[in-house]
Amino acid sequence: MTKTAALSQQEYLEKCKSAAGKGNAIAQNTLGFLYLNGQSVEQDYQQAAKWFRHAADNHYAPAQFNLAIMYKLGQGVEQNHTESIRWMQLAANQGYAEAQSNLGNMYYQGLAVMQDYQMAYMWWSLAEQNGVEDLQHIKAVLIKKMTEAEINQAEQSIKQWQNKQ
Repeated sequence: MTKTAALSQQEYLEKCKSAAGKGNAIAQNTLGFLYLNGQSVEQDYQQAAKWFRHAADNHYAPAQFNLAIMYKLGQGVEQNHTESIRWMQLAANQGYAEAQSNLGNMYYQGLAVMQDYQMAYMWWSLAEQNGVEDLQHIKAVLIKKMTEAEINQAEQSIKQWQNKQ
């Protein structure tokens, strides 16, 4: 790495820290990501969680998703599935596709929530509408486990969710 490249990384980090300190949610989330991955800083899960939390509190869906994952894995925070679901739900409700897909997985498998195929169907369908690919196979498996009435109810839930947005 050249001296110029190292300097530019340091400048980027300083600009990011400055903007994050002023409340910029995108910068806060970026700073969390840098700490999470040890890019331009020493890896520090607690700092990552702290900055994700600041951005998440500012209603920034990608940060809410990132914080949910931190709680799910117990990285930088005490593992807490209730908090993981809460933050994942907030991001999903804003239409954040990765969170919607993850909620579908959690409801399908019954991870930290009661297993609920209708909710899995709903979240996976919404995630697909928001650009997540490769859910067709798992949805096909899910549909085989559901009755026609359950599928219809899930479709109604999708419409209700969309009407609230």
